[in-house]
Amino acid sequence: MDNIDVMVLKALRDWRSAGQRALLATVVRTWGSSPRPVGSMMALREDGRAIGSVSGGCIEDDLIARYTQALNRNAGIPDGPPQLARYGVSADEAHRFGLPCGGTLELLLEFNPDAASLQDLVQQLEGGSLVQRAVDCGNGHVALTPTQQPGTLEFDGHTLTNHLGPGYRMLLIGAGALAEYLATMALFNGFTVTVCDPREEYMGSWAVPQVRKVSDMPDDAVTAFKPDARSCIVALTHDPKLDDLALLEALHSSAFYVGAIGSRRNNQSRRERMKEHFGETEASLALLRGPIGLYIGSKTPAEIAVSVMAEILAVKNGVSLPQIMSVETAKQEHDVAMNEASTQCAVAQMLEPAAAAPKP
Repeated sequence: MDNIDVMVLKALRDWRSAGQRALLATVVRTWGSSPRPVGSMMALREDGRAIGSVSGGCIEDDLIARYTQALNRNAGIPDGPPQLARYGVSADEAHRFGLPCGGTLELLLEFNPDAASLQDLVQQLEGGSLVQRAVDCGNGHVALTPTQQPGTLEFDGHTLTNHLGPGYRMLLIGAGALAEYLATMALFNGFTVTVCDPREEYMGSWAVPQVRKVSDMPDDAVTAFKPDARSCIVALTHDPKLDDLALLEALHSSAFYVGAIGSRRNNQSRRERMKEHFGETEASLALLRGPIGLYIGSKTPAEIAVSVMAEILAVKNGVSLPQIMSVETAKQEHDVAMNEASTQCAVAQMLEPAAAAPKP
């Protein structure tokens, strides 16, 4: 569940708790190309205020025009059971709403959802729970059921079943400049971020708000973090005393991404230490990523953060990346190419005097 979904539900809860009329729009089906995936949500208040997104903007404008007084003084959010709204059925309509060619999406509109149910849902999500939310489209009744296994949204035309929470989380080991850039990018991408560093000189200068700070030893911080399938742990200190134990703890968790910064040589040394001193094997270290990031020729902390965040998002989204995009493979090929170029240059230099020598 992305952090934007929690923001949508919290805003909707606040509006409804204050007695304001509002609706919740959820993308329940798509055909062809669609600007937003199934499960995307948007909350809309009667005065036209909206949060979240179900398209690139044009469908939001249509909903505002239909159901709020921001663009239509005679409009309003009605009571009653949920309704379906389909956009992009014809080529003209797809063009009008900015949908890709052949794209169609269907929304479920819930009018004035129950404030108490929303409050219960938000409390469970903020507590780190995974919740199944089922909506009866005949009467709008909502059932919340705690669950252990995440699932995809299901909609059979009568019942919408969605699994919500917990949000994606990131634990950073080390509070240096690279961590600040990476934390900022993670926040923009909906992650809740925690940074751990027992070194006061680093933690004291941390400048990124909205990040939880802990000063425990990193392995203890990983244990307290309780990584789950929506968690990633990234070690950034270059200090084996801090990185290694944290990575070992993380590797034996459910985290979807565990990695460490460092050169190819440092990465190999780390693996050898873990096998020699901690009984790890190639199989147990298979999920340890390093050197982390995608190869984009990055040099500065900001560029390296872009590289690392791109790899984390690819893993999160289940994208299979070509091996050539890994830092290790790309640098190996770069080294080979440089060596070949150097050899060719040396040979050319050796031949130049002979070629230039005057004939007897």
